[in-house]
Amino acid sequence: MQVLITGASGGIGFAIADYFASAGHKVLLADVNQQALDSKVAALRTKGANAEAMLLDVTDSAAIERCGKHYQIDVLINNAGIQHVARLEDFPPQKWQQLINVMLTGPAMLSRAVLPGMRERNFGRIINIGSIHALVASPFKSAYVAAKHGLLGFSKVVALENGDKNITINTICPAYVKTPLVEQQIAAQAKEHNLTEQQVIEQIMLAPMPQKAFIGVDEIAATAGFLCSDGARHMTAQTLVLDGGWTAR
Repeated sequence: MQVLITGASGGIGFAIADYFASAGHKVLLADVNQQALDSKVAALRTKGANAEAMLLDVTDSAAIERCGKHYQIDVLINNAGIQHVARLEDFPPQKWQQLINVMLTGPAMLSRAVLPGMRERNFGRIINIGSIHALVASPFKSAYVAAKHGLLGFSKVVALENGDKNITINTICPAYVKTPLVEQQIAAQAKEHNLTEQQVIEQIMLAPMPQKAFIGVDEIAATAGFLCSDGARHMTAQTLVLDGGWTAR
């Protein structure tokens, strides 16, 4: 299989790329940071992986169209993400739109670009990397929460439209994963609330989770792998939640 992962130079994206490469699949690492991409691809190739870098802005419609035409994508992992935290009335409109473009419109347009080929070959797996915030909300994250909630509805529609083919679309929703993006949030909240970073982790981030632990990138990668396995061939339009019991309350 040929697997395209967006946001592939980050913690979650690279873990997924490494997982599929280790299983013998060709991986296309897509990101907006060429230097980071080259470094990650080199790291995979030293292990004998079939890996290629793809400079791709998921908000660039022309680039997305070229991707769909020039590559045979069997598995699409919509992972690219950004964050901005502010009260809605203080949220810059351009930044709000950017989050929606990257985390909702981008996945939709990439799916649109690769679906014709998937339908022609009668095989495709689309996996969205959602978030606990596709299911619950937190203050000051209106754009992020809106985008992640939107992924779930989007996935259901795509599943219905492609139920006549061997194509599935699902969304993995982890609670907090200790990626650079989350590290930045920890530092910002520590400053805002006059807390230590450890207090932010214990009192804010992990407080709703009975297991009191960050989700591992290896867990997300393995879940993506399962969704591409024969054992998940009839699993579509589903939300797989890795939250340490958060939503059980």
